[in-house]
Amino acid sequence: MAEATSRTQGTNGATAGHGFGTSPVFLASISTILGAIMFLRFGYAVGNVGFLGALLIILIGHLVTVPTALAIAEIATNRRVEGGGEYFIISRSFGRTIGGAIGISLYLSQAISVAFYLIALAEAFRPLAPWLQANLGLGFDPRLISIPATVVLSYFVLTRGANLGVKALWAVVAVLGLSLVLFSLGGPVEGSAGEVPTLLERVEDPDSFILVFAIVFPAFTGMTAGVGLSGDLANPRRSIPLGVISATLVGMLVYVWIAYKLAVSAPAGLLDEDALIMSRIALWGPIIPIGLASAALSSAIGSILVAPRTLQALGSDRIAPIARFNHFVSRGEGEANEPRNATLVTAVVALVMVALGNVDIVARIISMFFMVTYGALCTISALEHFAARPSYRPTFRSKWYLSLLGSVMCLFLMFQMDPFYALFAIIVMIVIYRTIRSARGGDDLASLFKGAMSQATRYSQVKLQASAGRGRAEEWRPSIIMVNGRTFTRSAPLQFFGWLCYRYGFGAYLHHILGNLNHENYRKSRKVLRKLISLITARRSSIYVDTMISPSMRSALAQALQLPGVTGVENNTILFEFSVKDTDEVIEEAIEGCTMANAVSMNSLVLRHGEHFFGNRTNVHIWLTWHDYNNANLMILLSYILAGHPDWHHAEIRIFAAFPVADVEKQRERLNEMISSGRLPISKKNLRIIPTDADIDFDRLVASRSASADLVILGFTEQRLHEKRIDLFRRHDSLQDVLFVSAQQSILIE
Repeated sequence: MAEATSRTQGTNGATAGHGFGTSPVFLASISTILGAIMFLRFGYAVGNVGFLGALLIILIGHLVTVPTALAIAEIATNRRVEGGGEYFIISRSFGRTIGGAIGISLYLSQAISVAFYLIALAEAFRPLAPWLQANLGLGFDPRLISIPATVVLSYFVLTRGANLGVKALWAVVAVLGLSLVLFSLGGPVEGSAGEVPTLLERVEDPDSFILVFAIVFPAFTGMTAGVGLSGDLANPRRSIPLGVISATLVGMLVYVWIAYKLAVSAPAGLLDEDALIMSRIALWGPIIPIGLASAALSSAIGSILVAPRTLQALGSDRIAPIARFNHFVSRGEGEANEPRNATLVTAVVALVMVALGNVDIVARIISMFFMVTYGALCTISALEHFAARPSYRPTFRSKWYLSLLGSVMCLFLMFQMDPFYALFAIIVMIVIYRTIRSARGGDDLASLFKGAMSQATRYSQVKLQASAGRGRAEEWRPSIIMVNGRTFTRSAPLQFFGWLCYRYGFGAYLHHILGNLNHENYRKSRKVLRKLISLITARRSSIYVDTMISPSMRSALAQALQLPGVTGVENNTILFEFSVKDTDEVIEEAIEGCTMANAVSMNSLVLRHGEHFFGNRTNVHIWLTWHDYNNANLMILLSYILAGHPDWHHAEIRIFAAFPVADVEKQRERLNEMISSGRLPISKKNLRIIPTDADIDFDRLVASRSASADLVILGFTEQRLHEKRIDLFRRHDSLQDVLFVSAQQSILIE
């Protein structure tokens, strides 16, 4: 795994910075994983939650880090990875708007992390405090160490670049490894059993599990540190997966061993009290402060190498709203395109944070931004699995459920660790995203879920089609289709169609364009479709819209009646419409459509509308006759579907059943039994049974009861349609809006 010292060519022929191999990725990641928290706070964790609790913390923490490592490995092997590490991966998968929002927070986290690690480095010198006081008369201030260390580290990285940083990583990781070996060879401190793990022992009145987790969790989050070197790798598609995954697994095993060693080597009280308890266990105590200094220094080196490259990539993509700043930080020097300007900016940020000294509040915010980044990476991987894009062909594949688990765990743990800062981090991300979107234009969120939604729709349709015919009759729901060329000249039909499809039904509305299918008509249809979508969106309707080019309404209907349902459920109902002012030719179109629908056993609905526009939408009247035994259930079901829409929320449904005198008692018993058993969802007060005979004028009877109704529902049969034709739909001219219903399917109401 030797690394080159000059620029090399990647496997795809593109330049690859310094041309490093896999080892820098592993070193940067493992040195950040086995960092300051391991030395300073892991004993505290074991003391407060016990050995088993520490194992649980390690397990839960790696439920985030392992899926993230696998997601990074997967995405990195799909495309050529350039400079910018995680930002590059996110922006090229999510888009530059989303990637920019996450990239800015990621950069700030990385840059301020330099300060955190250098403050931890200063803590390694705290054992010298008595000597400083006795010989120099100085009280110990971590800034005496951290500020000079920041200046020196920044100077060397600015002048010598990543090559020096990677060489330094070898040295500090060697010291880190030696400290762990000597710690492992050490014996128990006084008062420890030293034989059997104290699996359940912990201090009295311990801190809560989630608080301990929040303190320790950042120890596991260093596995992506090496990804930031992506632009300096000879073969990032190989080095990133291998380096990141191996560092994650090695780190997990080391933490399990450290938890065990601490538990069997010191009592819980001592683990909780002494931050440097590892030095009392190690074979040679001073190696632990030295190891702490090495770990802090290596983490700082990793961060100061990675952060400038993230900023350089952000500048190259012109993410910042200031053009001069983008140009300044995107400039690189030398053949390796060393990000000197971005490193200078990072050094200034780190110095400011180090000078402030106390950065606890900022640290909590940064932890949240790291969690957001990891959650985003896992979400990308999960969505790519569902989207199944032909261009997504990674040579290494994770599992979609592992990526989804990592995404969910990130969100869950954010709010468990600190709900306020979790919400704050999300709000900041939203503000940054909206700012970048306004500056760049476009909305990556709109296309983010498009592929996944398409695949989910396809899967659902296939499953629904396969299960067609196996459902129970009482589970019938309308899947309505409508073909109409008068969309933009009248609003009642489309409004009524939207009501029926609001919640319980599905609908596909096809605007008919008269003519032959050619380039000109196709372009026209696309413009009409955009207009249709805007219209439906403005009305907040939940129907699917499209256009259909056909030389006649008859041919358009013939095609539409054979179309599959957009939801995967076969269309079972078709809706026609005409205005009271329309000519007989329009009604003939509806009659011909009903005849064609009957041929394929599809229910027919014909809406007759005028200027009333459904009035106040407070009453619906249903008229049942001796002709409507097959239509009754569909008529009643449609009325209740309509009443489920907020516009009809206060509507009262009344049923008038007109039967011959000889059948009245029989029908009364049947209807009352249906009401009592719940198969007819109305109260008896809303049911009126009317005896009729040959002397009663049915049209006048309906008019006397329903002339003021907002909607009247009447049934018709195929036979009466054939006999009456236009007169069937012209009758009852005293009524306002009328829906004629013909059921061709058996529908039960249970």
